[in-house]
Amino acid sequence: MVESTQTAQSGLLRWRVVDVTVTAVIAVASGVVFWGLGMVTVPLSTLMQVVPGLQALTWGLFYFAGPLAALVVRKPGAAIFAELIAALVEAVLGSHWGGLGTIIPGLVQGLGAEIAFAIVAYKIWNLGVATLSGAMAGLAGMIISWIMYYQGYGMDFIVIGFVCSVISGAVFAGALMWALYKAIAATGALGHFASGRDTRR
Repeated sequence: MVESTQTAQSGLLRWRVVDVTVTAVIAVASGVVFWGLGMVTVPLSTLMQVVPGLQALTWGLFYFAGPLAALVVRKPGAAIFAELIAALVEAVLGSHWGGLGTIIPGLVQGLGAEIAFAIVAYKIWNLGVATLSGAMAGLAGMIISWIMYYQGYGMDFIVIGFVCSVISGAVFAGALMWALYKAIAATGALGHFASGRDTRR
C-alpha cells in the first residue's frame, strides 16, 4: 500500500515531455490571445471607468492560461508555468503594460491559480476547484495590480476592483475553462492524460 501510494505521488510530480509540450502550447496560444484581447479590452476598460474599478470585470480574460493548463496536464506548477509563459509571449508581442508590467502580474496570477489546486493536493479536479482557481487568480491579479499601479486610488475603486476581478476570474478563467476542458476531453484529444481518461469513466 505504501509503495503504491509512493508510486502515485511520484507519477503526480514527474513531468513527461508531453506534459511540458502541451503546457507550453497552451501558454503560447494564450499569450497570443492575451495580446489580441488587449487591443479590445483597453478601450473597453476606458468606457467602464464610469464606475471606478468596474473595468476589472474584463481581467478574467487574462487569467485563463494557468487554470486551463492545470486542468489538462494535472501537474504541480502547471498553472504558474503556463501563466508566466503566456505573459512572456504577450510582452514580446507588445503589451501596452510593458515587459515587467506584464510578466510580473502573469507570475503572480499563475501563483494564485496554482494555490487552488495545491489546497486540494492536486487530487480533486472538478468545476468547484476550477472556479476557485480562477477566483484565486483574480484575487492575486488585483493584489499585484494594486501594488504596481493603483496606490493612492480611492477605496471605492479598490473594493469594486477586487470584487470584479475575483468574479471575472471565477467565470472566465475558472468555470469557462472547465467547460472548455470538458469539450476538448470529449473529442478524445487528451487520451494521453489522466484528465482525458477521467471523462471516459
